[in-house]
Amino acid sequence: MSAATTTTRATTATGPGPATVLVLMSALPPLAADAYLPGLPAIARDLGTNATGVQLTLTAFFLGMAAGHVLLGPLTARYGRRAPLLVCLAVSALACVACALSTGAGTLAGARLVQGFTASACLLVGRAVVADRRRGREAARLYGLLMATLGVALVLAPLAGGVLVAAAGWRAVFWALALLSLAMVPAAVATVPRAPAGPMRHRPAAGTPDRPFAGYALAFVLAFGALAAYLAAFPFLLRDLFGLPVEALALVLAVNAAGLVLAGVAGSHLTYAFAPHRLLEAGLAVTLAASAALCGLALAGALPLAAFLVLLFAAVSALGLVLGAACGLALARAPRAASTLGAAQFTAGAITAVLAGLGGGRDAGPMALIMTGCVLVALAVVAAMRGVLDVTRRENLDTGRIGVGSCDQPR
Repeated sequence: MSAATTTTRATTATGPGPATVLVLMSALPPLAADAYLPGLPAIARDLGTNATGVQLTLTAFFLGMAAGHVLLGPLTARYGRRAPLLVCLAVSALACVACALSTGAGTLAGARLVQGFTASACLLVGRAVVADRRRGREAARLYGLLMATLGVALVLAPLAGGVLVAAAGWRAVFWALALLSLAMVPAAVATVPRAPAGPMRHRPAAGTPDRPFAGYALAFVLAFGALAAYLAAFPFLLRDLFGLPVEALALVLAVNAAGLVLAGVAGSHLTYAFAPHRLLEAGLAVTLAASAALCGLALAGALPLAAFLVLLFAAVSALGLVLGAACGLALARAPRAASTLGAAQFTAGAITAVLAGLGGGRDAGPMALIMTGCVLVALAVVAAMRGVLDVTRRENLDTGRIGVGSCDQPR
């Protein structure tokens, strides 16, 4: 058998079919997280709770995602990729049904916890299958597809959710998510491999956590915390503080998500001209300026709708630059720390989502304060990293090393 034939068969075995399924799977977690956001005010009304009570359902989802990153990774390594994924998809569908049938905020929060836990399997298995089967340019291409799908889903989720909420109520969002989870089961059976490829099961770790990794990881986690605070508080503020309908809420959420995605895409291209560390600092600076201005206006009680929308768009969009740069820089130092980073990311999101709800739906102050605080600390950490990076560069020059860490030096 020729090498060309072998390559062709291998490509066919893990070609467009599996790639398409991985792309669709990667859309499920952002859809599960964001599609119901336009319905948060209606959920609070129907379940007889307040803004803080219903925001706990977002916190529960993030906690489930965090737990899934910790617990499901070892399971997929031990029992193969397919079996844990199929179980999680089935349980996810049941959790969505429980969400749709919920009669209280506590029941909904519990179901969202399970939904978040099972949704994390889609992200973990998607990344793992790419790592098992692809290398070099092909792996980069598939990772790019997965990230692009996440971005598209972030934009479409609130739009689709807004349409469903306006047409059939918030429960319709969870019925749709249940059907989507079930639809993924036969596709996963047909295309997702049972286990990692043999030679790749026990690969050595490439890079270990160090001080630069800790700094970039903290910046990433804090930036996601700022984003989670926005997601938790924004729907109530638009409805209760400014009186906008659900259709307008869905549209504004989608526009802000589009800004975040476009900033992330722009950042990936700007890395050819600017050091990622510089891009990270620039994104944090823009987010800090916008969130601090928002905080000042909110605390002064002089927050017009136009200023609110413009400042939040600037802050959220710049977070797209921050999240991409910080995550890339962190994982360049320790590629095998992705699950740990994901767990920390969603834990931070769970905490800030709760804190952002303390102002209810008529006070933007808590949300703005949390966003400002998270980004301020992140910017201070990143600024302090310059000295560490300079030392690393000098050590590399002294020892003749050009490797991990040499590409993230600020210019």
